[in-house]
Amino acid sequence: MIELSRLLEWSRPSSLNPSLVAAAPQSLRPFRTAALFPATVARWLSMAAAAARAGFRRMFSVSGFTPPPPPAARPVADPCNNLFVSGLNKRTTSDGLREAFSKFGQVIEARVITDRISGYSRGFGFVKYATVEEAGEGIKGMDGKFLDGWVIFAEYAKQREAQQPAQPAASTGYQYSNQ
Repeated sequence: MIELSRLLEWSRPSSLNPSLVAAAPQSLRPFRTAALFPATVARWLSMAAAAARAGFRRMFSVSGFTPPPPPAARPVADPCNNLFVSGLNKRTTSDGLREAFSKFGQVIEARVITDRISGYSRGFGFVKYATVEEAGEGIKGMDGKFLDGWVIFAEYAKQREAQQPAQPAASTGYQYSNQ
């Protein structure tokens, strides 16, 4: 195998002389026969070096693909007395949620959100404490803990954005309600 320093030395036309070409290893036999034309040998070697560089570039690049930007950090909700609890078991009830969180303060309301049609839990719910300090204790005590065999996550609930009023149905004669 040719040493990289020797290859770079041979690739420079100014440093190419017949003694270097004569001393080239067997793998460079075509270059030794062209000793009478040092410019040709220099051009071949520079093309080989450029191809090697391009090969490395191609090997470590992704052609035409630009990765998507990293996801923005989720905005953290301001501390409030209302908690959002996710990762709930489908069998967890509002009473079970109240009982689990009541160890950390006075729970005013605990509600598991259910599907309107099937009535099953959607896997999340809300717990409302009397004070913000109790809500913080509830997060410390229950975030990442097991409830009914599932790991749950508790965080401060975000304020609901104002909803746009429903547009009336066109001329179908049916009226849909979001409630």
